[in-house]
Amino acid sequence: MSRWSPRVTVACVVERDGRYLVVEEERGGPATLFNQPAGHLEPGESLVEAVCREVLEETAWRVTPLAYLGLYCFRTASGLTFHSHGFIARAEARLKRALDSDILACHWLTLDELEALARDGRLRSPLVLRRIRDAAAGHHYPLEVIHEPL
Repeated sequence: MSRWSPRVTVACVVERDGRYLVVEEERGGPATLFNQPAGHLEPGESLVEAVCREVLEETAWRVTPLAYLGLYCFRTASGLTFHSHGFIARAEARLKRALDSDILACHWLTLDELEALARDGRLRSPLVLRRIRDAAAGHHYPLEVIHEPL
C-alpha cells in the first residue's frame, strides 16, 4: 500500500508599482506558462528560507519576506496534491546570476495582463491569481504565525 504524501511548496507575491513579478516557464506544451516564483521545500530548509531561495533562483531578485498569505491546497488533474505556502515579499535587488534552467524569463506584469493570461489558459495554476488577489485585498498574516525550529 502506497502512502499518500502531499508536495510542500512555497510561492511568492512580489509587487512593485502595480506590477507583479512572475516567471515564464517552459512546460513542454505548445505555449509557455506563467507563475509566481515558486518551488519545493528542500530538506532542512525553513519555509521562509525556501521562498527566498526560490525567488532568487527563478528571478535573480533578492527579496525580504513581509507576510504570510496562507496555505493554498491544490490537486492536479493527475491526482497530485500540493500544499503551497504563500508569501508576500519586497524586491530588494536584482543580482547578476543565471536563472533556473526551466525559466525562460521573468516579467513584471499588471493584474490586467495576468487576468488576460488566465483567460488564455497560460497560468501554471489557478493559485497564481488567487494569491495575488489575496495579497492585494490585504488577506495576510504576520510571519510569526509560522512556528519552525531555529
